[in-house]
Amino acid sequence: MTIEVNGKEVEFVEGETISQLIKRMNFVFPLIVVKIDGQLVKKPAFESTKFLDGASIQIIHLISGG
Repeated sequence: MTIEVNGKEVEFVEGETISQLIKRMNFVFPLIVVKIDGQLVKKPAFESTKFLDGASIQIIHLISGG
């Protein structure tokens, strides 16, 4: 059972939330945007949002500057 994270195949963990996946993938960026199967997930929902086996997830870190 797998999911796709940023185009790479990753093991699916039953019941894992977006926050847990971010931690498992070692993403430590302060500004992150997440989409599951093309649907935007708002940051307050990271702790409670789960995904299914086979999901396509995009985790994008934003860079600010001026």
